Amino acid sequence: MTKLTLSVDEEVVAQAKRLAKENGRSVSAMFTQYVRAMAQRRSRPVRGGYIARQALGLLHLPKDRSYRDLLVDALKERYGLR
Repeated sequence: MTKLTLSVDEEVVAQAKRLAKENGRSVSAMFTQYVRAMAQRRSRPVRGGYIARQALGLLHLPKDRSYRDLLVDALKERYGLR
C-alpha cells in the first residue's frame, strides 16, 4: 500500500473522521471506496435513487439507522413535524 499526503481544510478533516467513525471504517478506507465508486460511475453512469447508489457503494447508512428511519426524519424536518 502507498501513502498519499493531501492538503485539506481542518473542517473537512474533522468531517471525514466523523463520517468514518459513524460508518465503522477508516478515513483511508472511505477515501478508497469513494475514488473507486467515482471511477466506476464514470465508466457506467447510474440513474436511479437510493437503491442504485447503495448497490454501487456510494451510500452507507449508519449501523443503528435504517433507510426508513432516515426517510421519516427527512420528511419530518421538511414539513416541520419535529
